[in-house]
Amino acid sequence: MTYLETAAQFYSEVAQTPEVGLCCVQSTPLQLPGLKIPLPMQEMNYGCGTTVHPTELANQPTVLYVGVGGGLEALQFAYFSRRPGAVIAVEPVAAMREAATRNLEMAAQQNPWFDTSFIEIRPGDAFNLPVDDAAVNVLAQNCLFNIFEPADLTRALKEAYRVLKPGGRLQMSDPIATSPIPTHLQQDERLRAICLSGALTYQEYTQLIINAGFGQIEIRARRPYRLLDKQTYQLAENLLLESLDSVSFKVDIPEDGACIFTGKTAIYAGQEAFFNDQAGHILQRGIPAAVCDKTAAKLGDLKPEEIMVTDSTWHYDGGGCC
Repeated sequence: MTYLETAAQFYSEVAQTPEVGLCCVQSTPLQLPGLKIPLPMQEMNYGCGTTVHPTELANQPTVLYVGVGGGLEALQFAYFSRRPGAVIAVEPVAAMREAATRNLEMAAQQNPWFDTSFIEIRPGDAFNLPVDDAAVNVLAQNCLFNIFEPADLTRALKEAYRVLKPGGRLQMSDPIATSPIPTHLQQDERLRAICLSGALTYQEYTQLIINAGFGQIEIRARRPYRLLDKQTYQLAENLLLESLDSVSFKVDIPEDGACIFTGKTAIYAGQEAFFNDQAGHILQRGIPAAVCDKTAAKLGDLKPEEIMVTDSTWHYDGGGCC
């Protein structure tokens, strides 16, 4: 079998018999007023973080969710878009589609506001999404794209770019590796299927997003995910995997490169009331201004004695400049 067939078989099995503890999150990471999550849906929460960011979901966006799993995040997206067909969930594994359908029917019984018509589950995969060009506001996936080998990940990212409207958002949560994963683990198809050996480094992961055409990336969270210990996995030293929640925007890439926001700020400490770099960035004296990593580096080099650049917090929720 190919590694994708191995993954499909594995997720068919855990759709029929939920494997609690498969990933690092086994309960809903986002509590919303009036939302009740059926227990089977919680047990099938095979994600490594969250893609549901309320500030991204105003005006009832049309959401495409790739890899429906137990339906938890599709339900959470429907919470913000309460209309028929607002959430399109694409899932290649028949058993998973069936399980998600059952779970959503239970959710409708427990949540008076929810109707199963809000979510349409379609067969398909990340490489050939059954959606027209520029059709959705948000595309989300949780702990799926990390399974793909780099060439396939590139295909999936370009397909996401295709179906998003201009200005649309690619909301993802994936494991990343703090150092390159050795070849013998990458080639272990079962480890790849359970999200332990396919992770790229942060630099590789974000560069592939940019290569697909996304001009702005914002990091929502970065946290420890799993440790691959040297004894079990035959490594020279322990290897930490992290979970990265990100939002990437379908906007043009600026001439000087894409903007990646990781929570850095620039602070002007000179004698004037403010500093203007004549490139669209104005810093008030003593007041931190959120900036992308590219701008942070430029400002730090421009006036190193007068401009302090703080480290990445690995959390960003808007309000800055690029």
